[in-house]
Amino acid sequence: MLGILYFSSTGNSLYIAQKVQSSLGGEIRFIPTYSGDCSEYQKIIIVTPIYSYGMPTFVYDLFPKLDKKVEMIVIQNYGGMVGGADYYLYQYAINNHLNIKAVFTVKMPENFTTTFTVPKFYVKSTLNKCDKYIAGIIEKISQCDYVLPKPKRTREKEYLKNKANWHIIGERFSVNTDCIKCGKCITICPVNNISFVENKIVFSDQCVACLGCYHRCPKKAITYMKKTKKDRYINPKIDESDIGNDLGIEK
Repeated sequence: MLGILYFSSTGNSLYIAQKVQSSLGGEIRFIPTYSGDCSEYQKIIIVTPIYSYGMPTFVYDLFPKLDKKVEMIVIQNYGGMVGGADYYLYQYAINNHLNIKAVFTVKMPENFTTTFTVPKFYVKSTLNKCDKYIAGIIEKISQCDYVLPKPKRTREKEYLKNKANWHIIGERFSVNTDCIKCGKCITICPVNNISFVENKIVFSDQCVACLGCYHRCPKKAITYMKKTKKDRYINPKIDESDIGNDLGIEK
């Protein structure tokens, strides 16, 4: 059985995971709600975005828990640049004595857009190109044509420093008067960092910088540093309601 474990806040990693499942079968599991060690799978494919030249907190925390024998492949997606994140992930897997066989990278639309805007034509162009690259990666996996990143300079210190400060992002979020108090942000936050306090939306200090709340607020009412910005991103090729769910689980 193939296990496909993903972390996604706006749908890019989920889209890749669904493409993999469509071609290779298997179960899709959402990393924040998965509590196992993957020993139930013969092979796992981890689909993750690149965060600050590294990986999301949930992926970073998952690796030490994984079964050391299970064959592991990683597909990383990025909006800006890889910046050595592929080799850093590989070294981190080796340091945790994992059976990592391959690391692939694929460019997807940028979603870390709290302080800048990605032109719509660039987002569309990236989406139009990604299917070809994803198909190529799946073909390599199906043929066991594995690729490991070559040794290169990583930005480990920068990544670990940024990771330690991601909580600050949550502290800089607030809501404006467009907020309808629907509670969606509370529901989708993977670390329960958002709550109702005295009938107001309040952000705490446990943010992991996924920006799911920011992009998926139905009224675009969440602001960063109190700046009103209307452009948001959700991968248009997925069903948003699937983000955060397990899919195709055999019972």
